[in-house]
Amino acid sequence: MADAPQAIVVPADHRQMDFPTFLKLHRGQLVNSGVPEIYWPSVQKKIRDEVYDAGRYFGMMQVESDEEEEEGGGDRNNPTPGEHSWCVVVTSEDGVDTSDASSIFLVDHAWTFQYGYARLQLQKVLGLLDRMAALMDITEEMSEEEKTERVLDEMWRFTWHYKLDFQGATADDRIAFWYVNDEFGSRIQHSDEPTCRMVPFYYVPTKTSYTLMWLLQDLDSGDELTKDFADGLSDETERKCRLLAWIPEDFTHITPNEGISIDDAFFAARLKGSRETLPIPEATRNPLTNREAPYKVYTDIQVIRDNLTDSRFQLVEEESQADIIWMKDHIRDFKTFSVERPEVYLNQFPFEGILTGKDCLAYIGQATVTNQEPGALENGPKWLPTTFNLSWALPKFVSSFQQREERGLDNHWILKPWNLARGLDTQVTNKLHHIIRLSETSPKVACKYLEDPVLYYREDVGQVKMDIRYIVMLQSVKPLKLFTYKVFWLRFANKPFSLDHLDEYEKHFTVMNYTEGGTKLHQVHYDDFIPIFEKQYPDFPWKDVESSIFGAFRELFESAVSREPPCGIGHYPMSRSIYAIDLMLKWKRGEQGERTMQPVLLEVNFCPDCDRACKYHPNFFNDIFSTLFLDDFKDRPVAVIS
Repeated sequence: MADAPQAIVVPADHRQMDFPTFLKLHRGQLVNSGVPEIYWPSVQKKIRDEVYDAGRYFGMMQVESDEEEEEGGGDRNNPTPGEHSWCVVVTSEDGVDTSDASSIFLVDHAWTFQYGYARLQLQKVLGLLDRMAALMDITEEMSEEEKTERVLDEMWRFTWHYKLDFQGATADDRIAFWYVNDEFGSRIQHSDEPTCRMVPFYYVPTKTSYTLMWLLQDLDSGDELTKDFADGLSDETERKCRLLAWIPEDFTHITPNEGISIDDAFFAARLKGSRETLPIPEATRNPLTNREAPYKVYTDIQVIRDNLTDSRFQLVEEESQADIIWMKDHIRDFKTFSVERPEVYLNQFPFEGILTGKDCLAYIGQATVTNQEPGALENGPKWLPTTFNLSWALPKFVSSFQQREERGLDNHWILKPWNLARGLDTQVTNKLHHIIRLSETSPKVACKYLEDPVLYYREDVGQVKMDIRYIVMLQSVKPLKLFTYKVFWLRFANKPFSLDHLDEYEKHFTVMNYTEGGTKLHQVHYDDFIPIFEKQYPDFPWKDVESSIFGAFRELFESAVSREPPCGIGHYPMSRSIYAIDLMLKWKRGEQGERTMQPVLLEVNFCPDCDRACKYHPNFFNDIFSTLFLDDFKDRPVAVIS
C-alpha cells in the first residue's frame, strides 16, 4: 500500500526555503515547460534574490524598416506591431554560453489579467494605460477612451497566457490568465528558427508569475534574441494560422465548408478516452408499466428531494433500493450498469454528449443540411449559428472570416469552450488576431454572433438582449419520444445592446445569476412576458414563434438519434433525461423580403439547474417525472414534440 502523500512544509519566509522543497513545489512545471535541469537551481536563486540580470547580457534596439518592407505586409522575423520595430541583441562582449548554469533569466510581467477585467484595470490602475500604450508603440495623441480601445485591440499581439491547475480546481479556477511581458520581454521578436525559449512560471510561495527565458544555442555579441511565437507547432498550415496575429497570410483559397460535416474520424478523436460503453438492451427486464406501488427514486440532487412530492414516487436513501436513479454526474459504463441493474431507470442516455458538447452540437446540426455548398460562408441549419471547431477547422474559419471581410459582411463572432457553461471563458470579438489568440487557451468553437437579435424593451434600461430557456424531456430514442415543458425561463442583459464594447459583459451576455458583486438579475415570468412581447411585436404572435422553436427542437433531436453511437445518442429502454436548451431570436428576411423571427439554438445542457423552476413552479419535478415515467402529461404544461 502506498504511503499517504506528505504535506509540503513551506517556511513563512520563502527565502528560507531549501532547494528540495522548491523542487517538490515546482518540478512538474519545470519538466512540463521543458526547462533544462541544469538551470533549475538558478531559477530558485534568482526568484529568491529578485535577480533580473538580463540587462547585463542583452539590449533592446530600435530598428528602422524600409518602406518596401512595410508595404509588403510585415517582416516575418520582426512582426511585433506598432510605429517602431524592435529587436533584442546580445550586448555582452563575451556572448552568452548555454552551458553556464546561470544562463536562465527572469522576465517580469508588466500586466496580468483575466479578460473580463482588462478594461477595468486599464481605467483604474494608475499608470497602466500609459505604460501599455508606450510598450505597444501607441504614440499618437488621442483621448483616454480611444487609447483604451487601441490597447484592448493591440494587446492580443503582446499577450501570453497560463492556467492554474491544482487538485480541487474548479472550472472558474482554470480560466486563462493573460500577461504582457515587460518592455524587454515584449521586444523579443519571432523567428521560425528561434534562439531562445520563453515560458510562464508560477512561483507558489508568493503566488507570483514570471517568464523564464533561456537560450537554445550559444550566442555571440551582436546576435539577435528571438523566440518562436508558434512554439510546438510543426504543421505549416497550422503555424501560418497561429502566426496570423503578427504575420498576414491569405487563406481565401481554402473552401470554408468542405468536409465540415460529421465524419467518423472526428468522433473517434473527439471521444477518445471517454471510456463510455454501450448498454445491453436485452438485459432490461422491467419495461415501464403502471403499478400500484410507487417508484422508488434515489437522487443526489437536493432540489428534486425537496420538490418531488407526487405520491406515485417515493424517495429512498440508498441507491440499491431504487427503481429510478437520477444523478447529477454522468456514468460512463452503461454496459456494466445494464447488466448489474437491468430493472433500474437512469436519467441519462448513452453518448448524449453529442448534444451537450458545443462542438458536437454544431456537427449534429450541420448534418441536417445535405446540400451545403462547399464555398458557402454559412454552415448548418437556419436554427443554429454558423459554427467552426477551431481545433479541427481553423484554416476554414480563417478563410471564411477573410472572405466575409472582403465582401463587407458582418464579422462578429462569439468564442466558446467546448464543455463549459455559464458563459465561462466566452468572448465576443470581430478581430481575427483576437480569435487566433483565444483559440490557444482551450478547445473552442467560433459561432457567428447574432448581430441583429430580437431585443426586449426594459423600461429601466432600454432595448436589451434576451435569451430563452426551455426544458426538453427525452423519453425514448427508438422511437423518438420528445416533450418540452411549456413554462420557459428568460434572461436579460443589463445594458442596452449595441455592437461596441464587446468585452462588456452586461451588454452582450444574459447570464447574471453567477456573476460576482451583486449584479442585478432582471426577472420576468413567462406568462407576464408573452403579452409584453406581443405588445412590443404585435405582428408576431407568441404561439407562432413558439411553434418555430419547437420545430427546431424536433429537427435537432431527429438528427441526434439518426446515427448510431458514438455519432448519435444511444438507445436504451431504461434511459430518461431532461436537457435545458438555451436560444435566442434573431431577425431575418423571408422569401418576399419580409422581416421574420428565427429561433437560434445556443447550447444544450445536461442536468440543468432547476432551482428557479421549482421556486416559481413547485410542481415542476412532479410534471417531469410523471411525463417521463408514467406517460402522464395531459393537463400538464407539457407539449409533445415527437
